[in-house]
Amino acid sequence: MEKINFSTPSGFPEFLPGEKRLEQHLMDTIRRVYESYGFTPIETPAVERLEVLQAKGNQGDNIIYGLQPMLPPNRQAERDEAGKGDTGTEARALKFDQTVPLAAYIARHLNDLNFPFARYQMDLVFRGERAKDGRYRQFRQCDIDVVGRKELSLLYDAQMPAIIAEIFSQINVGEFLIRINNRKVLTGFFSSLGVSPDRIKTCINIIDTLEKVGVAKVLAALATQELSPEQAQQTIDFISIKGDVDRVLTALNEFAAKLNDADQFKLGIAELATVINGVRNLGVPESQYCIDLSIARGLDYYTGTVYETTLIGHEALGSICSGGRYEELVGTFIGESMPGVGISIGLTRLIYRLLKANILQPLAPTPTQVMVLNLQEDLMPIYLQVSQQLRQTGIKVATAFDKRSLKKQFALADKQGIIFCVVIGEEEAANKQCILKNMTSGEQVVVSIDNLAAEVKQRLA
Repeated sequence: MEKINFSTPSGFPEFLPGEKRLEQHLMDTIRRVYESYGFTPIETPAVERLEVLQAKGNQGDNIIYGLQPMLPPNRQAERDEAGKGDTGTEARALKFDQTVPLAAYIARHLNDLNFPFARYQMDLVFRGERAKDGRYRQFRQCDIDVVGRKELSLLYDAQMPAIIAEIFSQINVGEFLIRINNRKVLTGFFSSLGVSPDRIKTCINIIDTLEKVGVAKVLAALATQELSPEQAQQTIDFISIKGDVDRVLTALNEFAAKLNDADQFKLGIAELATVINGVRNLGVPESQYCIDLSIARGLDYYTGTVYETTLIGHEALGSICSGGRYEELVGTFIGESMPGVGISIGLTRLIYRLLKANILQPLAPTPTQVMVLNLQEDLMPIYLQVSQQLRQTGIKVATAFDKRSLKKQFALADKQGIIFCVVIGEEEAANKQCILKNMTSGEQVVVSIDNLAAEVKQRLA
């Protein structure tokens, strides 16, 4: 037979059981926090019309995976008809993020939703970028967004860092820093330098690459946008303003006072101050957030507040959570002002980074807490009954159906990280008892079968 290459395609990861269980644990934690702030779940199709994904620059620099039907050899004659739907041969593609599909979702269900509409989504997305260490072509994003009609309070922007802080505190990733900025501040700054409006977005995208490429390459890139060496250096000096949030806000206000035409700049400062005060009032420790004027976010649809989150001491891992405010994205589809703000956790990438850095460890390969061992085939009815009794109390149980030596069964349980084994031989069965063995400590106790569930629960607690 012809040999088939069954390895995963490059950039399409799959987890081992312990890693997958870690992903589910993190998703459960993220979901609990999202719902505690009133977000509701939705799911959008993996496939969208290509025109939706590319509308008015939504695509950004992302490489989209297009779809086309693949007919079996015996149906080649149908090729011309394949893919035809109600609208003919329309182009379709896999979604590359959750935000653009959210905008289309709102447009499709506008009259069925309540606004502000707060949703969370934990779907797979697909990007045709070059696969490399920790970068995938298929990965799971855990997003939240709030979208309003015509207006949306900046306190929603302030709520996002509080949610980020709560999530990363609960999953124990160590110290982290949520870096906050406002693109209006950057737009106003470049306007004050005399940069033409058609070049400002490009300049903002250039400074967003600072951490990746360094100061020298940013200066060179700014020069291609007709900034003089003095203006380029002024840019580096401006985005390098550091200190606690109050000090940075003071520095920004002092800078604004020196400018003649600074309406956009001052609006950005005012929005930034409102967000920072909201974050403070929500009780986020000031060690967990700051103002970073170099944060811009690469996607053009961001118009106001933007966020990046990094792990202290592991900055090389890059951003572990990002997002921001957008004004026109949803309106692209319905012609109405619908501002929104959101954040995204690229969970697949995050897990890979945290595992590689030994910040997190895989969970046990199985959720099983108890294994009921098989000593005698004729006692299988008892093993099945005991297994069911334990399950009915909420304990996760595996039953050994295959007869093996006791040593091999213990070894299998230990390899899978199962905490307890239940041993019932002929003598134990006659006395309606069992031996409960703790696989971690090696301790063994004799327990009546009737009290087994209570004993296991007490020891698990």
